[in-house]
Amino acid sequence: MIKLIVELALLCLVAFLYSISESWLDDVSFVGPVLLVILRFLIFLFGASLVVRLLAMVYRGRKHLPYHKRDNVTTGLSNLFIMFIAAYGFISIFGLFGISLAHMFTTLSIVAAAIAIISKDFFADIISGVVISFSKEISIDDYVKIGDHRGKILDINIAKTALLNEDDDIIFIPNSTVFTSDVINYTKKQIKKTSIEFEIPTGSINSIEELEEQLIVSLVDYHHLIEPNSYYLRVIFIRKDFLSLKFQYNLIQFSREMERQIKRKAVRHIVKNITNAKAK
Repeated sequence: MIKLIVELALLCLVAFLYSISESWLDDVSFVGPVLLVILRFLIFLFGASLVVRLLAMVYRGRKHLPYHKRDNVTTGLSNLFIMFIAAYGFISIFGLFGISLAHMFTTLSIVAAAIAIISKDFFADIISGVVISFSKEISIDDYVKIGDHRGKILDINIAKTALLNEDDDIIFIPNSTVFTSDVINYTKKQIKKTSIEFEIPTGSINSIEELEEQLIVSLVDYHHLIEPNSYYLRVIFIRKDFLSLKFQYNLIQFSREMERQIKRKAVRHIVKNITNAKAK
């Protein structure tokens, strides 16, 4: 609320300065027009910021969203604000040299086309970011798989999406890549199936059934979190010296932290099994 009042006061102050100075600054050599352009930009900046804050405040009130908490709509409003400010700032730069918007597009069409070609990926990221922000397909805090990356969405900014992967690394993926990639949203679809893929030497196990039973027993501390009849050890392919396997199970209720703990336990058992086989 304090920021809102401050921005409203600044908007009124800049608008007042512009109204009393427009008539005489316009005739003061080069400095006058420059100051007028700056004042117009500040009016647009504070006005747009005020509108965004009011919209966000109304939305937060209707959704009972805490001030510090962000979701897709509040992120989308921020992205739109940045995009409009950047566009108006670009126009204002030409205004400093007395070039109107219509004249800019007619006389600089070749330059504009070259800029568009060079920066098409950047603009694609911006547009994709706005679309993603207002969509319901993925949201901040969702656990998703985007292409080969899997993790929790931390932020959707103007050009990139921040993803926290299973190794606790933050990956920044271009929004255009997110928009065009196949996305699996485990949170939205409540997908509870978890799988662990691994390769194991053929001489380290007696049978698939025995290894499956060992893995199930190794997860005894988590049986209350896993559907009883959902365990399945599947052979993906067979090679001369090793087997490629996938161990699957269904969680009763999806939990990112529980999934990590269960995976850690199963993987350590697999490594122990291989180590013991080599020792023999």
